[in-house]
Amino acid sequence: MERIVILGAGESGAGAAVLAKKQGFDVFVSDLSEIKSEYKNLLNRYNIPYEEKNHSEELILNAKEVIKSPGISDKAPLIQKIKEKAIPVISEIEFASRYTRAKLICITGSNGKTTTTMLIYHLLKKAGLNVGLAGNVGNSFAFQVAEENYDYYVIELSSFQLDGMYRFKANIAILLNITPDHLDRYDYKMQNYIDSKLRILQNQTEEDAFIYWLDDPMISKEIKKIQPTVNLYPFSKEKKIDAKAYTENNKIIINTPNGIFTMEEELVALTGTHNLYNSLAAGIAAKLLDIKNETIRESLSDFKGVEHRLEKVARVKGVEYINDSKATNVNSCWYALQSMKKQTVLIIGGTDKGNDYSEIESLIKEKCRALIFLGKDNSKLHAFFDGKIDLIEEAESMQEAVTKAYRIAQKGDVVLLSPCCASFDLFENYEDRGRQFKENVCKL
Repeated sequence: MERIVILGAGESGAGAAVLAKKQGFDVFVSDLSEIKSEYKNLLNRYNIPYEEKNHSEELILNAKEVIKSPGISDKAPLIQKIKEKAIPVISEIEFASRYTRAKLICITGSNGKTTTTMLIYHLLKKAGLNVGLAGNVGNSFAFQVAEENYDYYVIELSSFQLDGMYRFKANIAILLNITPDHLDRYDYKMQNYIDSKLRILQNQTEEDAFIYWLDDPMISKEIKKIQPTVNLYPFSKEKKIDAKAYTENNKIIINTPNGIFTMEEELVALTGTHNLYNSLAAGIAAKLLDIKNETIRESLSDFKGVEHRLEKVARVKGVEYINDSKATNVNSCWYALQSMKKQTVLIIGGTDKGNDYSEIESLIKEKCRALIFLGKDNSKLHAFFDGKIDLIEEAESMQEAVTKAYRIAQKGDVVLLSPCCASFDLFENYEDRGRQFKENVCKL
């Protein structure tokens, strides 16, 4: 019996363990942290042996293959030892894809992944297709492959997941954009990060589709370089020679072999330029799957958006509070600020991933009344913004940040949580950060 070792017992690791067990492998799970009770219960239910708060090398280095959680860096000493022994290290997505014949619609990009993934899932559900939601959102892909029988999967893929994928093939691949993010994991080399994102194209053939933003200079340059054999479906805000989806005279137009789709731009539920791109990408995918125009129209007009992404929380004494905790990089914050129509008190900060704040400098000068730095170490933020904005405050908890924002904001202002950074210094994750923001706003 071949031995598979799974590192990390979160959503992806526990799901991979269940699938590996069902496929007849000798499975062992190892997590350096404490395993959450829901995942322990799942592993116990399937009689899968595991360890927590430790990595026993003698139980790991005898594996035929290792499935690694996307959160574990390739530079971790244990991963280096595994690779020295020439043991393949793969992602849960790579492993699960071996055991399904479902059509895979895969979405990546530095920003907009979750919104686009959820929108496509919404479109497919509304069309009555038998579809699962997986990857960075939804339940573990591997667990669903083990337990469900879906015909389609809509999968959000981070660069970390793509790094562990080799034979995996997307039937429809979507690359929304590439801007600097996670550079700490890529030796602070932008090309390494770009190469990671472009892995979504690997193994695609002329039977498959690649949807991408035509105006992204990095993507366009790489497409010229790679010259993939896949069918290309670029989208753009304006009508251009190569664009298969664009806007013209305040209408969305999508052109595919399955016909032309049109819709009044003002009827689209999601607002802002970045969401227009997300809607264009989702619309192309829906047309390629031959979903009816009226279903696409209905789905684009009634989609509710994603929690922690420009989520309106409350209006208190004439001040609007917006939760954009999912903005874990500078470009996400840029989109959020760009869509602000009022003077803004911006809550920013957290774990810096090699950020370049010059991208948002002019928007902050134009739109921000004040900045509140929320993090354990705000030295990099101070070094960049001190002297550029008149009012800068510090906060060491979400309660303190919200209280200070409430004191500073004037009637008609917006208080925006759009941190530019990861959340792991003060919070469990960006969801925890967003929930704490909402809880504290609701107590005002």
